[in-house]
This record gives sequence, structure tokens and C-alpha cells, in this order.
Amino acid sequence: MRFGIFVPQGWRCDLVGIDPAQQWGVMLDLARRADRNADWESLWVYDHFHTVPVPTEEATHEAWTLMSAFAASTSRIRLGQMCTAMGYRNPVYLAKVAATVDHVSGGRVEMGIGGGWYEHEWLAYGYGFPSAGERLARLDEGVQIFRQAWTAGTVTLAGQHYQIDGALVRPLPVQEGGIPVWVAGGGEKKTLRIAARYAQYTNFTGDPEGFTRKSEILRAHCAEVGTDFDAIVRSSNFNTVVGATEAEVRDRLAALVARLAPALGADKAESWVTELFRSSPAVGTPEQIVENLSKVRDLGLGYAIHYFPESAYDVSGIELFEREVIPALR
Repeated sequence: MRFGIFVPQGWRCDLVGIDPAQQWGVMLDLARRADRNADWESLWVYDHFHTVPVPTEEATHEAWTLMSAFAASTSRIRLGQMCTAMGYRNPVYLAKVAATVDHVSGGRVEMGIGGGWYEHEWLAYGYGFPSAGERLARLDEGVQIFRQAWTAGTVTLAGQHYQIDGALVRPLPVQEGGIPVWVAGGGEKKTLRIAARYAQYTNFTGDPEGFTRKSEILRAHCAEVGTDFDAIVRSSNFNTVVGATEAEVRDRLAALVARLAPALGADKAESWVTELFRSSPAVGTPEQIVENLSKVRDLGLGYAIHYFPESAYDVSGIELFEREVIPALR
């Protein structure tokens, strides 16, 4: 199993209480910390503009700006977003941006891409909110555009949603064959079919039952479109809180609720922590997390990307995870 780690960027109210003028320094320190530790293959951000679970006035830093900044300030770790919303940027422009960041990084970019879902954010930024079918159709056409841009350096597509006529995308990415594509989402009829056709990586649920189902549907789509299922790395994201004892885990969760309460309100903070963390397979003692994730690893999970909600304030949980969880799973 390979491992990635998210950097807090404010989207999940994970920089609350830190002066916005100091937030970049916090993110940079965490990125460089991960860059120094070979346990982490990749560093990840989210592509969102407004906080969750509700929009607030807390800062949310933009994903591709961070990608470029991390590219220039790290040297080893790979850099991704889980995941970029296709509808937020013209896909040829996005291909150009990603290729430039690939050069800045020396060839370390991963392209996580999806249809987008956060309706409030779409509407607030003036993108409308197309139907799920249209968002996924745009995803399909956009990935086709990426492939042309990163292999031929020019794009022409007479699509339903994008009409591109000889767009030049130079320089090509550093990575031969183009930037690896992660198609994120578990939509069974369309998203997984797009993944089967174009992706080097997928990203969907990490619970054993759901992972098994999505994997078999992906396998069927691969057989239908004529691609190699075994060549696609399957990944999942995990909300992660680790403590040496169960009591410490409870204390860490309680501290998370208390930190979120000023921004979200006590009830919303409690319900959101319950929804995201209390039943997560990556919340518990090291032994519990290893047991949970081993089950999914044995089902074919090749890549686990971990989000530590407390990392801007306390890295002791990450340190414990590095000492006791990663070696056992790797």
C-alpha cells in the first residue's frame, strides 16, 4: 500500500484560529515535513472555495495556487488534488496550468479530476449547477482534452460541451505520456466507466463492502471498453485520527469538536465530527486502524490518502501513524 497525506487549507475549517497571514507558513511547514518523510509518496489538497459542512467566512485557500507553491517549495513528494472540479476551469486552460506546474515541480504532478458536487459553491461563483449528467459529460470531454494536450501539445474537439479548435498547449508536461489521471467518484454508470476508459488511478469509498462493489463494477467497465483493470490503481481517502489508546482517541475527537464549535456552532460541530470521523476505519488506535485498513488492502486497495484534521495544530497523531501504522500496512 502507498500513502498520501492532505495539507489543511481551510476547506474543512482546519485552519480556524490561525491568523490568515500565518496560514501559508503552517501549510508550507506541513508540506515540507511530508516531503522529508519517504513514508508519504504524495501531498494533496482539495479543490473548493467555500468551507464545509456549511459556508463560513473562514479562509479556504485555492487548490492550483497551492499546487504551484508546493511545487516550488518541495523537492521529492508528488502533488495532487482530490479532486479538481472540471466545471470550475476551462479544461484546456487547466491542462496548460497543470503542465506548467509539472515543470515547476520537475514532473511530480498528479491530476485528480471529478464532476464536482458542492452546489452552494457552484452557484455562488456563477457557474450555475448543471445536472449530474451534464457535469459527468463535461468530465468525459475534459479528460479527452487532457490526453490530447499532454501528448500532442494541441487540442481539437467538437464536443457537446467543449469546442476546441487547435489550442496549443506547450510545453508538454515533464512526465512522459502526460500527467497521471485520477478519476474520482464512485458513480457506477458513468464515473467508473470514464475511469475505466481513461484513468491510471481511481478514488472511491474505502469501506470493504463498498470498495468491493465499486471494484467489480470498474472491472466490468474495463472489460467492456477494452482496458486493463489490473493496471488501474484503486485508492481511497480516509479521515484519520489516531491515538495510543481509545481514551486518547476520544480526547482527540473532543478537541476537534471544541475547535470547530466557534466556526460551526456546537451542535453542527458535533454532528459533523460524528459523520466524518467516529465511524471512519482510520479512526482508532494504531492496532485498530491497521486491522481495518488491512481488510481493504487485501481486497485490492493500492493507495490510501489520509486527512488528519488536527495537523495544523498538532502533528503527534501523524507521528504515531508514521511509526506504527504505515510500517504494518506497507
